[in-house]
Amino acid sequence: MKTVQELYNELAYYTLSLGDEEFIHQHIVDAFGAQNAGEKTKPIGICFALAGLYLYLEKDYTGRQVQLAHMQMAKKRKKWPALELPENRGDITIADVLDAEPGEERREMIRKWCDSVWKAYSQSHDIVAALVNVVLYG
Repeated sequence: MKTVQELYNELAYYTLSLGDEEFIHQHIVDAFGAQNAGEKTKPIGICFALAGLYLYLEKDYTGRQVQLAHMQMAKKRKKWPALELPENRGDITIADVLDAEPGEERREMIRKWCDSVWKAYSQSHDIVAALVNVVLYG
């Protein structure tokens, strides 16, 4: 049985090999980061993962646009709030994504995974949206 990290490596290899303009790889980085965050995860890691999911799902950013937003955020702010980690971080896992057929089915499952993780952090939605809006647009 593969570890979660091995599953991530397998999916990362797949998404990076696509060479797609949208850069879907960024979305798996964010979903994985938020879903697997722990007490030792730095606040910047959780904030960036959730900001990426917010921009993707709520603002329709591509992975490339999320990546650029992360770079802007890193330049503009050095201190990030500690967000509450929900007990359940989504019903869809990376294993579910890998079970989907490569191609459009897997792409759709990546979006569902991101949505599942984002919904699990519902208590942080307003904080993340405000943070992104202040840092990127304020």
